[in-house]
Amino acid sequence: MLRLDHVVYAVPDLDEAAVRFRETFGLDSVEGGRHERWGTANRIVPLGDQYLELVAVVDETAAARTGFGRGVLERASAGGGWFTLAVVADDLDAVAERLGLEIGSGSRTRPDGETLRWRSAGLDDPRREPWMPFFLDWDVPDELHPGRARAGHGVRADGIAWVEVGGDAHRLRGWLGGEELPIRVFEGEPGIRRVGLGASDREIVIE
Repeated sequence: MLRLDHVVYAVPDLDEAAVRFRETFGLDSVEGGRHERWGTANRIVPLGDQYLELVAVVDETAAARTGFGRGVLERASAGGGWFTLAVVADDLDAVAERLGLEIGSGSRTRPDGETLRWRSAGLDDPRREPWMPFFLDWDVPDELHPGRARAGHGVRADGIAWVEVGGDAHRLRGWLGGEELPIRVFEGEPGIRRVGLGASDREIVIE
């Protein structure tokens, strides 16, 4: 089983992005921590079992050594925007075997000292384009999932309703092993176009 976990939004400055998401969409965020290997840091917009991740480069030397870091830097340098998305796999090993992907591990330490750990597959694989999700397996108790963080949203957001991408629907279906996720694929320039969040009184659409 696969489940949409989070969508990544690359920004030039995390503090400025936090203010914009709060003022424009009513969405609060919390400091996430640093990814030392990638030279990036993030803020989390919690949505229960899912979240939005605001990410920025904080160490250009380290970022230049990894595909993820270089991609964030390039997207942020162009003004920022949706960068990639992640799905949780109940059996990451089986997904990696099916697609011939290597499994790597990652971690970041939150400001309170708690370390979050995960395994992932496909993040830096050259066959995966940014509009195609990478696969994730969290190695934390449910209560430490980033989506469970406390935030004072100005709206009642109920999670990620859909993600709209420009890409190839047939290619995505094969990548996901035929599983259906709320990813809407349209022809045109490849990339993540918009993300829709369910809310109590209206749908929140972020481009």
